Amino acid sequence: MLFSKNPTSRFLLLTLTFVLLLSFSININASDPTNSEDDSDDLEQLLALDEQEDQLPEDQDQESSSRFSEAEVLSKAQRIVLELNSDNSKRVIDENEFVLLLGYAPWCVRSAELMPQFAEAATSLKELGSPVLMAKLDAERYPKVASLLDIKGFPTLLLFVNGTSLAYTGGFSAEEIVIWARKKTGVPVIRINTVTEAEDFLKKHHMFVIGLFEKFEGSDYKAFIKAAMSDNEIQFAEASNIEVAKLLYPDIRATNFLGIVKSEPERYTAYDGTFEMENILQFLDYNKFPLVTKLTELNSVRVYSSPVKLQVYVFAKADDFKTLLEPLQDVARKFITKLMFIYIDIVDENLAKPFLTLFGLEESKNTLVTAFDNKGSSKYLLQSDPTPSNIEEFCSGLLHGSISTYFKSQPIPDNVRNNASVLAVVGKTFDDLVLNSPKNVLLEVYTPWCINCETTSKQVEKLAKHFKGLDSLIFAKIDASANEHPKLQVDDYPSLFLYKAGDKDNPIKLSTKSGSKELAAFINKQVRQAAKDEL
Repeated sequence: MLFSKNPTSRFLLLTLTFVLLLSFSININASDPTNSEDDSDDLEQLLALDEQEDQLPEDQDQESSSRFSEAEVLSKAQRIVLELNSDNSKRVIDENEFVLLLGYAPWCVRSAELMPQFAEAATSLKELGSPVLMAKLDAERYPKVASLLDIKGFPTLLLFVNGTSLAYTGGFSAEEIVIWARKKTGVPVIRINTVTEAEDFLKKHHMFVIGLFEKFEGSDYKAFIKAAMSDNEIQFAEASNIEVAKLLYPDIRATNFLGIVKSEPERYTAYDGTFEMENILQFLDYNKFPLVTKLTELNSVRVYSSPVKLQVYVFAKADDFKTLLEPLQDVARKFITKLMFIYIDIVDENLAKPFLTLFGLEESKNTLVTAFDNKGSSKYLLQSDPTPSNIEEFCSGLLHGSISTYFKSQPIPDNVRNNASVLAVVGKTFDDLVLNSPKNVLLEVYTPWCINCETTSKQVEKLAKHFKGLDSLIFAKIDASANEHPKLQVDDYPSLFLYKAGDKDNPIKLSTKSGSKELAAFINKQVRQAAKDEL
């Protein structure tokens, strides 16, 4: 998991929580010359302390547990996450077969979100008897160590196997971290033999794959195991007793069965393809998400990388979405594996605003339905009320290609009233004022944040006054940050284009580094010469 190193102040509460969590963690002080204890001994002592706590007499345990605050529970989880530093990092990684390392920065919001999940995963792995040592490194405090370990952003998860690093490719909840760590360290599948084991398994896993085989052998079973080892997110379970398996997937009728189970209305989905690893993995990729997925910072990478590239995004306040969720699930059920449905809290600026800005709707507070074709980089907007029937019609149009691509536009300005020498063009007027105009059009393409745009704008104003008496030439400008058009594809700002009458499909790009005299001479030559040629 890798993010850029830009700090943010938006999640102050999460950051404070993160600092609180860090205060409970192991602090191996490398700078203290009197601290000569071996780090592995420290870890063993902490693990022993946890075991002693676990073995308290029942009455004493009940009395103490009643006094446990949430912070104390987190403290216990954090104690088994070893804090690395300049002195111990190499030794810990070299001397342990498996080390799952979290590289973090104290100011990083995503680190703050991941830390409690990582600590919870550490507790679960310890209880399962996993050989994985969980460790963390303050990469900002120990930049040299972070560089040596190839930690380039925050947070970063790496698994070291006998000293060699392996990039983390799993999910970011505690359960997903546990699943990934166990799969990469020798436990890709959990075997369920009894009813009790099945019941216990159901309590721990909200999503899983169940395979039923008469014997744990043969080509189908081998493909199942290969898929379990290749998949990075979902817990696989296997059974040979059909009655035991039915506790996990009630509709099983025969052996050599595979199905995925999720904790949502569309709970059970059976696999009906051939038992080949690639086919099984593809089935999981298309069916692992719920009918409607809530986008978070931690699952965003998984959502964007889904093979379902046509994605419908619903932006709504949390209370409004509660009313919409059930009918939206009914709509989503009709487009399974064809469309992916994603919900974003419209109040969450960090998640919602980047998307809404693409539509010029960043100030919106009411429910919106949009869509993205990630394969073709096209975007769409439901421009009617977001009722279930309208959403379904919108989705059907997406699949059949009958919905027009959305291009954002500012409101149409009144150039006449403004008496503008340089006409303001927006997305909605680009065809009329530029492409369909019988006149030559010199267009300035700018953005408000462009450093050099102001200078170019002043040049264009001067040129517009200079050529004021030339009726065959119009000067215009468009804010590319707020307006789009399929035939306006610009990567650098400012840009100047001359759209000549009679050849609007091939605009001439002018150098913005040229002086006013050079630009005037070029325009004069192009426009006046064209007028003479016509005569």
